[in-house]
Amino acid sequence: MEANDVIYPRVAGIDVSKRDAKVCVRVPLKRRNTFRSIVTTWGSTVPEILELKAYLEREHLQLVVMESTSDYWKPFFYLLEDTVPVQLVNARQAKNLPGRKTDVSDAAWLAKTASWGMLAPLFVPPPPVRELRDLTRARSTLTHYRASVLQRLEKYLENTGTKLSAVVSDLNGVSSKLILHALANGERDPKVLAALAKGRLKNKAKELEQALTGLRFTGHDAFMVAFHLDELDAQDARLAALDAQITEAFASFRPEIELLSTIPGVKELTAQVIIAETGADMAAFPTAAQLAAWAGVAPGNNESAGRHKPAATRKGNTYLKGGLGTAALNIAKQKDNFLSARYKRIANRRGKPRAIVATEHTIITAVWNMLANGVCYDEPPIRRYTQANADRTRQHALN
Repeated sequence: MEANDVIYPRVAGIDVSKRDAKVCVRVPLKRRNTFRSIVTTWGSTVPEILELKAYLEREHLQLVVMESTSDYWKPFFYLLEDTVPVQLVNARQAKNLPGRKTDVSDAAWLAKTASWGMLAPLFVPPPPVRELRDLTRARSTLTHYRASVLQRLEKYLENTGTKLSAVVSDLNGVSSKLILHALANGERDPKVLAALAKGRLKNKAKELEQALTGLRFTGHDAFMVAFHLDELDAQDARLAALDAQITEAFASFRPEIELLSTIPGVKELTAQVIIAETGADMAAFPTAAQLAAWAGVAPGNNESAGRHKPAATRKGNTYLKGGLGTAALNIAKQKDNFLSARYKRIANRRGKPRAIVATEHTIITAVWNMLANGVCYDEPPIRRYTQANADRTRQHALN
């Protein structure tokens, strides 16, 4: 890069760590095309960050950039964003040249590349949306943890020879919990245990008796099963409290949630994740393609010497991608709509994993158009795929 290529003459680069931050301020000198870089160290406590803020304000900087290092960037960004033109950048894009790597050189490299305009800013939502993110991400974490508790319970039951999971569909269901609580309280008679079944599970009384016969169930096993059941009850209570808080927090986004829920496969929970991760404001994403790339569902591009090679999708926003994946799996089970027909068409030709990603891409494209233009979901005619495939099959048979 030449000195004449500088876009922002007065910049700063911040290399953040857990304990402190190296700040490189790069400003022009009186002599043309010459710059001075001053590197200072600042602590990561709030009083020290406020001192850094006053220092940056006195320098009248045009741009301040910092890497997205774990969660250590957040106190710096949140305290600086109101009066300092700060941007968060991708650490991969700002990667320094290998060799002689230090925190000081990283800060200087950040300032230099920022002055050339080489770093694209990352999307950081406003404070109200951050609160929504905290809630939906906490629900995702609790849901995964609850699923792991269920898996551990099932593995432990297998150790005791209890084949209950081979008969029931959900170990956390009403009938399953009654049977497991009875086992934990000392009941061992298979007929008595099978008689606790409710609803349609009563029709499987013989299978239940067979699955609960000859158990190696000791007092220690009873304690471990009761422990896992109590843990499940505690997680259910925490999820219920969190869902109530989420419902209250998303009250102002009810129109957007109802709008997004009209997309096949997108239920209220998925719509909440989409709003929490994107902020429901498409101003940060000029096109649907940019939103899809940010979400990690855009096709990769790997071309060399005129040849296109296979390229995987980017990691993207894992929480948004997970919500889109849930919606795509729901669509895979549906029938008689455009998205399900498109999924089946791609799955037959390219396989299910690619069909899932393609469906996720279609959903996020529809989300962008609906939120950016304020329009409802317009279901394309299913005949576009079903009839076209039938015509193609007929033509191949005639030829």
